Amino acid sequence: MALIETQEAARRLARAISSDLALYNEDKIAEGIRNDTLLDVMAEEIQEGRDLYQSRVAPELLGRNLYDRAIIDLLVRSKAHVESPMW
Repeated sequence: MALIETQEAARRLARAISSDLALYNEDKIAEGIRNDTLLDVMAEEIQEGRDLYQSRVAPELLGRNLYDRAIIDLLVRSKAHVESPMW
């Protein structure tokens, strides 16, 4: 399979992976936000997604942090309604 070489396609992949993480781990994410341990409780899933992302995207796009931004947008910002010491 050819590597993704455009920033827009890489962003779409990052958001799709992050969206799947959010969809299949809602309770775990809410717990992590409530306890301010999100990155700890989701470490394995986030790393699996990162590994997939890195295997599909051209190396020159990896430094743009598109995956990390998608994680913040879809796992953290989308759960702003959850009570948390983070906010």
